[in-house]
Amino acid sequence: MSYFADKQPLVADIFSRYPDSPQGRRSALMPLIREVQDAEGFVNGTRLDEIAALCGTTATEVRSVMSFYSTYHTLPTGRYHLQVCSTVMCSLAGSDELWDHLVETLDVQPGEVSPDGRFSVQKVECLGSCGTAPMMQINDDGYYESVTPSKCARILESLHADLQPLPDNPVPVTVNAEGRQVLANGEAIGASITGLSQLPPIHGGEA
Repeated sequence: MSYFADKQPLVADIFSRYPDSPQGRRSALMPLIREVQDAEGFVNGTRLDEIAALCGTTATEVRSVMSFYSTYHTLPTGRYHLQVCSTVMCSLAGSDELWDHLVETLDVQPGEVSPDGRFSVQKVECLGSCGTAPMMQINDDGYYESVTPSKCARILESLHADLQPLPDNPVPVTVNAEGRQVLANGEAIGASITGLSQLPPIHGGEA
């Protein structure tokens, strides 16, 4: 059955946000993708075709848009989708070890769901919490920061009991007027814009 067949007011509302033109209809791709994913957990081939038809484009273009953003999924995810930041700052702080611990402990690989339906894992690009690396995000609910092996074990123990811990920081991450990241407890971390501007210049080597 078509997902949007009985949701025409919703479709009309989404399209009303954009110009009434072919380009405007294509601009509605992302909110339509998000609507399906929020309801069904991922966007399968049938839904790709449906969204493409609504926007006057192809399923290939819809899939191309989805592939650019790690937040979209074309495969089922678990009840708790664990996303580990894998960029340089987190990697230097231990995200590779965090990732290895997750996949070994949960016995699940990217694109898979654990047999009990609880867990799926994914490496993602920078989540903008470099000052608290290594970190991970569970679903779209918030950031779990400075995740040591013992902290990871506590989080997983709670998730196995279907008691998701409160995140350390909501999404989006709060940044104060000085440009410093602010944790949920009010602590400001990282360098300020002024502090960074006062760093000595970096000079290249002599030719």
